[in-house]
Amino acid sequence: MPTQTPDKPRLALKGIRKVYPSVVANDGIDLAVMPGEIHAVLGENGAGKSTLMKVIYGVIRPDEGQILWEGRRVTVPNPAQARELGIGMVFQHFSLFETLTVVQNVALAIPGEFDLPALSQRIEEVSERYGLPVDPRRLVHALSVGERQRVEIIRCLLQNPRLLILDEPTSVLTPQAVRKLFETLRQLATEGVSILYISHKLDEIQELCHAATVLRNGRVTGTCTPSQETPKTMARMMIGEDLPVCSHGEPDDGGEVRLRIVGLSHATEDPFGTDLRNIHLEVRSGEIVGIAGVSGNGQQELLKAISGEEPLADKHAVQMCGVKVGHLNPARRRALGMCFVPEERLGRGAVPRLSLTENILLTAYRKGMLFSGLIRWGVAKRFAEDCIARFDVKCGGPNSEAKSLSGGNLQKFIVGREIMQEPKLLVLAQPTWGVDVGASSFIRQTLLDLRNSGTAILVISEELEELFEICDRIVVIAKGTLSPSKVTSKTGVEEIGMWMSGMWPETGTSGDAPHVA
Repeated sequence: MPTQTPDKPRLALKGIRKVYPSVVANDGIDLAVMPGEIHAVLGENGAGKSTLMKVIYGVIRPDEGQILWEGRRVTVPNPAQARELGIGMVFQHFSLFETLTVVQNVALAIPGEFDLPALSQRIEEVSERYGLPVDPRRLVHALSVGERQRVEIIRCLLQNPRLLILDEPTSVLTPQAVRKLFETLRQLATEGVSILYISHKLDEIQELCHAATVLRNGRVTGTCTPSQETPKTMARMMIGEDLPVCSHGEPDDGGEVRLRIVGLSHATEDPFGTDLRNIHLEVRSGEIVGIAGVSGNGQQELLKAISGEEPLADKHAVQMCGVKVGHLNPARRRALGMCFVPEERLGRGAVPRLSLTENILLTAYRKGMLFSGLIRWGVAKRFAEDCIARFDVKCGGPNSEAKSLSGGNLQKFIVGREIMQEPKLLVLAQPTWGVDVGASSFIRQTLLDLRNSGTAILVISEELEELFEICDRIVVIAKGTLSPSKVTSKTGVEEIGMWMSGMWPETGTSGDAPHVA
């Protein structure tokens, strides 16, 4: 933080209150952010963090309270007015038009005439400077979650904000990209930019942030200086108790093969996508296999091949529970016992405008929710209620629309919906993305318990800490090819991090079979 800090806060909130029909999201919140300060906002999912940021950015209006900008009381009726003041925000849920290119999306947020060639050059310069590579010509619908996050951050930085709000900015970034982003944020703070930083990664907050405000159930319950705390003490401030420690246990070495991928090569139709090349992989009952990798290296293409969203010409390439399924659609694969958690919550994991009960029906209808072609709404509602209770989903009940939930709570609901179907094979992408530390620990322990009951689990995640905590074996995907598999206890972050660049030894194996360079 700069040594000479002005006395006047850049932003001050006084008594902010926001009430929805089913919940008090913010209840009399006071908060002050100084120029050049990186200020963390901590809290569990549903604590009111995102609502408070949307109030600041003009997405929603508070019912009570004042917003002071550099000592002057202001009203922020919409995001355009927020940007005029100098407030920029990177949302946890992306606000991008999928049918437009990256540069077209950025142009919509930049005032002035459209000069797409010049703007493309600026995007490339900023992306290179900040270590956030992205091609301005690509269509957004073809980007992975991690790449879309980069677009959001770059679009915000191009507006030269005086207050930058970041909601879970590193949840889909590699460790190397996180380091680069931290360098950027520190430089911005040195230049006097104020930063509001929301993250569930407490080690990041301890390293980066100058101050922190803790929310619980919509209220401020404390403040702290992160550098003087530990992740454990900050977690206790957030949830009121110590975090549970995951109990890993030993995998079932003699389990049956539930997922077998044999020589999978597939050319993507997306001109900016990644072709899959000679992929071999086995996942057995009673084990968790993790796939690490930098976003955009074939994760999306592999997930679509496994889930059935993109059927293959070669039915032998993907086998589930001994059945050749490469040509089968998702419904037929689910009938064999596969459950699937996609990386994109809204749109693929859940339908935003449908209730939670209706979203349960999308994948769990086989659990007694249909009779003679009719929906048994009572069964579906009870399943939704059980999911909400078991996974501590903060919402207004089973009739709540999916879009009304915070990102972390929606993730808990989607993961819970799939786990409660007792799958033979569970495939998850970014299972704890944007989920608070307490809920992350619960989900990871639930996955371990599910593994111990005999389920085969495949996890694709860009959080190496998560993979090392729950996985029995780890492989790396780079440029559409899988590395050899490594027993988690016999490798480390440094080795896997190096492999993520595509540099692994020619051992004769890719995943679990011969490797072709």
